[in-house]
Amino acid sequence: MAKALPPLNWFRAFEAAARNLSFTAAGEEIGMTQSAVSQQVKALETRLGVPLFERKARGLALTDHGRRLLPQVDAALDTLSSATGSFFEDKPSRLLTVSASYSVIQWVIAPLLPAFKTDHPDLAIRFMGATWPDEFSQTAADIEIRFGSPKQAGPKARLLGSNRLIALKNPDLNAPLKNLPLIEAVGISDGWKSWAQQAGFKDLQPTLFVDSYGPALQLAANGNGVCLVHELLAAHPMSQGLIEPAHGRKIAANESYFLSAREDTPEAAAFSDWISMKSTELIAGLA
Repeated sequence: MAKALPPLNWFRAFEAAARNLSFTAAGEEIGMTQSAVSQQVKALETRLGVPLFERKARGLALTDHGRRLLPQVDAALDTLSSATGSFFEDKPSRLLTVSASYSVIQWVIAPLLPAFKTDHPDLAIRFMGATWPDEFSQTAADIEIRFGSPKQAGPKARLLGSNRLIALKNPDLNAPLKNLPLIEAVGISDGWKSWAQQAGFKDLQPTLFVDSYGPALQLAANGNGVCLVHELLAAHPMSQGLIEPAHGRKIAANESYFLSAREDTPEAAAFSDWISMKSTELIAGLA
């Protein structure tokens, strides 16, 4: 059986270090720490069973083994670069990546986006659906809109719009709330039980269950019952007459939507300021 190849990152670290004759410079080039580059090169040397560098006081020098390996690694990386390059030929130079839940993309961003694109016609935007922390870590986005507690969001994240929940229904449902089906978004610490305790209701039992606020809102808008969702998601469909409050009581939520943005790109700053301002305006319009 053929031996498994060493990881590609080991070869990338070796090639960058060999070209720069410095683990520090190699790390800066490929986005890794000096220590990580050194460890990956050491791992490659251990796998191959030969030293690739001589570690000297003033830098690195290639061994005979390293000099023999380098052109082959160069050629292999060039081949991979050529093979994948065609997939990125049409990639725009100004691309903003936004990670958010599908609920936020559908109910908050999409209705507002045409106005932003009018002001930024040359900016391409890529939306990536993400809900759980591991999904956000995979996207490396310029903008992240996460759902969670303030502690989970981190000190640099800003609250987006509101931290309150509101009960909503289709305008054609005229029965009292206690007589209507209740729609529950599961996996969230707040729900109908918390709302009922603060609103003075007893024995409110949901009969429809979904995994997030977005589909709960969609079910309510289509007349399937009453949903309990964040004001942030409710603002646009309320302004369009798709839904209306089923009760005047709003409760504070333990979890809300929080915005984080990269600080080194003007496009991220522009989108961040824009969506924050629009979300505030939408919530104010509900008052």
